Amino acid sequence: MRVESIHCGNFKLDGGAMFGTVPKSIWQKINPADEKNMCNWAMRCLLVEDGNRLILIDNGIGDKQSEKFFGYYFLNGEHSLASSLRAKGVDFKDITDVVLTHLHFDHCGGSVNWNSAKDKYELAFPNADYWVHPEHWKHALDSNPREKASFLKENIEPIKDLGNLKFLGDDLKISENITAIEANGHTEKMICPKIKMGDKTLVFMADLIPSIGHIRPNYVMGYDIRPLETMKERAAFLEEAVAKNYILMFEHDLSTECGTIVKTERGFALDQSFALKDI
Repeated sequence: MRVESIHCGNFKLDGGAMFGTVPKSIWQKINPADEKNMCNWAMRCLLVEDGNRLILIDNGIGDKQSEKFFGYYFLNGEHSLASSLRAKGVDFKDITDVVLTHLHFDHCGGSVNWNSAKDKYELAFPNADYWVHPEHWKHALDSNPREKASFLKENIEPIKDLGNLKFLGDDLKISENITAIEANGHTEKMICPKIKMGDKTLVFMADLIPSIGHIRPNYVMGYDIRPLETMKERAAFLEEAVAKNYILMFEHDLSTECGTIVKTERGFALDQSFALKDI
């Protein structure tokens, strides 16, 4: 099995939004904010070759939005989806499956591109099936007013219109060695893929635990639609992660790709951190 980290670049989000009710005097030590109160975050995706399938999990923010839109998020860094795939010797046409943990724009924006004339949309991965939880798909198309701005129809509707949409089954099995867990605190029916790698298990955390700064269950993002549910889901998952020695992959942490968890008298904490390539 081949497992590779695919870095799609960095973007900035308001620090208060990312840490919710945690005071700035505390979260500022975790991810220092700039003069506009913005913190820098990674958009890190995962490439898995499992048998004859080449699977990409999430794909970043994409590049088709307006200059005004991108001006809100201060894209930065040397990486992009295209350059990172190219560095791994992978073409967009090689991808057989795109798994979307959820349909917020920073996780699925790279799914769809403008065509060369910029008069219609085309799939970035033309040979891929695009996998989404069916209940999350329904939620994204008919969302709540608070979350609606994160679901951009141009990222979502072309997947169905062009015939590549697939829904995960009740068992949440993605491939021979990949299943998923679901979480409902951040958004309805988000999935976190769980990859079996020999005697190790890697879990792609999506926005259940977006960074090492969110390991503590009460460090809940202001974006989460059910904060108390996030806390329960995170605590239950971390108990399992400690018991089964899971390796966690952090989608939005700027510097830490992967880590293991330990439980101390003060609660859950990062134990060891390392790059995916070092597993």
